[in-house]
Amino acid sequence: MKYSIVVPFFNEQESIHEFYRTLSAAMQKISDDCEFVFVDDGSKDSSFDILQEIAEHDERVVIVRLRRNYGKTEALVAGFEHVSGEYVIAMDGDLQHNPEEIALFVQKFNEGFDVVCGCRVKRPGDNVLLKRIPSRIANWMMRKLTRVEIHDFGGGYKGYRTQLIRKIPLYGELQRFIPALAVAYGATICEVPIHIAERRHGKSHYGIGRAIPVFFDLITIPFLLRYVSRPMYFFGSFGMVALAAGSAIGLTLSALSLLFGVHVMQNHGPLMFFGAVLILGGLQLVGLGLLGEMQVRHFHQRADAFRESAVLRVVKRRE
Repeated sequence: MKYSIVVPFFNEQESIHEFYRTLSAAMQKISDDCEFVFVDDGSKDSSFDILQEIAEHDERVVIVRLRRNYGKTEALVAGFEHVSGEYVIAMDGDLQHNPEEIALFVQKFNEGFDVVCGCRVKRPGDNVLLKRIPSRIANWMMRKLTRVEIHDFGGGYKGYRTQLIRKIPLYGELQRFIPALAVAYGATICEVPIHIAERRHGKSHYGIGRAIPVFFDLITIPFLLRYVSRPMYFFGSFGMVALAAGSAIGLTLSALSLLFGVHVMQNHGPLMFFGAVLILGGLQLVGLGLLGEMQVRHFHQRADAFRESAVLRVVKRRE
């Protein structure tokens, strides 16, 4: 198997049949060596029944059903864990992504790239003030903070080398930061232009409320890229600076008291307390770094155990 298409669905019953038809037609032109991994992310409508019906007639279709709605990142990870292709392409199932453009991703894979990102060049229906301008600002900040020169982090139309994507720990809303996280594994990254169609059925699951979690992730990502496997380097550095400054203040005040008879509490009380706070804060930061080093050892094991429990059912067509 060479290509796996992973598509998360959440209450998309009106779109599934048409999406499946267009995807099948597109892949017939691109490659017969493919599979479709459809993830039902805890839909409350008839999405799973429709997907199950499709799987009964197409042996290329694999359905992963989650116990509840975990969100897009966890749905994608569940799909990635059940692919068998050498390359995996993630896209949305709401008919806004054009399956014909998969050929662009395949071309870049053949050129040797590990990650191919779809860059949205046309986004009809997006509000300029609420979506386009905030999106441009966020993408600019992501480029600066992550040092990954792509122009569209937020788009869900992306392709990955399967061996690579399975190594990257994902949770929360980190699916939009996969290109940045992939850099830590030496991945080669490129962009291809894609066009977004207007949503025809249902309503968007994204709103302005997603901006706050994305902002927090934007702060987290630079830390993950530089210190995820060595938290002591981050916390310990600040801790040692605080300890050094606090110790310097303490030694200076001690010298003034012993050599010149200065009443430290009366003349330099605030400075003395500030030095004590620096010393205590420095010790806490060093201790936090040590705790972080201990937690790093167990992080991946806990994440893997959680995702295994999240999958309720996997449906494959019987041969």
